[in-house]
Amino acid sequence: MPYGDVMTQNPPVELDVRVAILNSFLTTPHRKIEELAPLHASALANDPLFYSRLALWYFAKGEVRDHKLLFVAHLATSEYPEFREAAWVLLQKLAPYEVSRALDHTKKVIGKTPRSFKGAVAHYLQTRENNPRQFDGAAMRARNDLKHLYASLRIKPGPRAQAILFDEQPPTDSPLYSLKQLAKASSAEEQARIIIEHKIPYTTAVGALKNVTPVVLVALIESMSPQEVINNMAALKKRGALDNPEVKALVDQKLEAAKTDKRVSTLKAKKALTATKLDAETEKALTEIMDQRVASKVEIKRPTALFVDKSSSMSQSIEVSKQLAGLISAVTTADFYVYAFDTAAFEITVNAPEGKRPALSDWEKSFQFIKANGSTSIGVSLAQMTKKRQYVEQILIVTDEGENSSPLLADAWIAYREAMKAAPSVVVVQVGGYYDRFAQSLMDRGVELTRYRFDGDYYSLPNVLELLAQPSRAELVEVIMGYELPRRPDLVPQGA
Repeated sequence: MPYGDVMTQNPPVELDVRVAILNSFLTTPHRKIEELAPLHASALANDPLFYSRLALWYFAKGEVRDHKLLFVAHLATSEYPEFREAAWVLLQKLAPYEVSRALDHTKKVIGKTPRSFKGAVAHYLQTRENNPRQFDGAAMRARNDLKHLYASLRIKPGPRAQAILFDEQPPTDSPLYSLKQLAKASSAEEQARIIIEHKIPYTTAVGALKNVTPVVLVALIESMSPQEVINNMAALKKRGALDNPEVKALVDQKLEAAKTDKRVSTLKAKKALTATKLDAETEKALTEIMDQRVASKVEIKRPTALFVDKSSSMSQSIEVSKQLAGLISAVTTADFYVYAFDTAAFEITVNAPEGKRPALSDWEKSFQFIKANGSTSIGVSLAQMTKKRQYVEQILIVTDEGENSSPLLADAWIAYREAMKAAPSVVVVQVGGYYDRFAQSLMDRGVELTRYRFDGDYYSLPNVLELLAQPSRAELVEVIMGYELPRRPDLVPQGA
């Protein structure tokens, strides 16, 4: 069954290409990007204008980086010169490992790598060669990926690139030369000096060292970005970074900086929290990072309800909903209601600090007693809202759509519309399954319905915010279509 907008009241359910590709943002491919290739290819073929603008919107708003390299690969191999030019520009924004994977995708999955793609990669590499510090940093982190780009596309490396990547004789002013010196250094002080002066990455430095002392740990953390500290929290703890007061203070400084660093992934801190047992202070800092990064995403202005399916076998629905509740409440300026349901509905509220919006950490506490059990009445939550006269314009439901008890959602929606003089749109995040009969019953009553399939990890959930932030589905498309295709700097007329 295709997932996406339900555009007709008569079966079969039709596929709307635009929503199908938006749906894919709830799927993180775990680096198996070839599984999403047919969807990208179909979207490009059936609605090329929208697909090209969606790529630009996603580069500005999206969090899952795998999608970005997919957009580049498919635009770069399209039949439209304007799209290939846009891909040329977007490719320059990728990390070396992403460019390498985009190249492999064009070769192995799409089946062609046009000259314009090679030109984009050549410019990408030349730009970095022209900036030795940038090139050396890239070579330190992604040496094999850079070698792959040069060799696969037969791009001649400059002298420095040749020496570093292929001759393995890095110049004395290169961090890679210093990495060799690091392995030979006899004292912790000398090791620390080399790490700090040449900004040697944590994972690279650790591989070259036999012992990591507190002095070296300080140097390593000093050279790490806030995101790298979060990513390596478990390893840092294992090496005693959180037990040494001086080292712990430096970790705390990096976590404080992460709260306002736009490069920090919204939910990477969540992974750090679940990966290892941390002290209360560090857990609080990571939770605050999640809260503040979420709050910086978008603004939801429409009154919204979240319905959480807690019937039997819906434990994943509860976990997904918990994350969504934290994400939505952090960015909404309108009323927001949360109900968990089986055959009865239970409103979930939070106790946030006075003057502050509820944060993800507050929802974690409120959801702790919600357990999967019972049969399924999806309409019971809306029936409760009708009794309480709670007005919303959109309803987000996390469910497998398997309702088997009354009131059914379609009937409850009619009652709500008559009582509240409102016709809220319904967005379903499918977890664990789907039932077309459920969707058909809503369509038959004129409900504006969108169905998304969640089949990935939680890093992709912030993408839902953008889908809820627009007053309507049509306006979301309008925002996306407002993006203009970029042009290569050398092709933009002077004075333009």
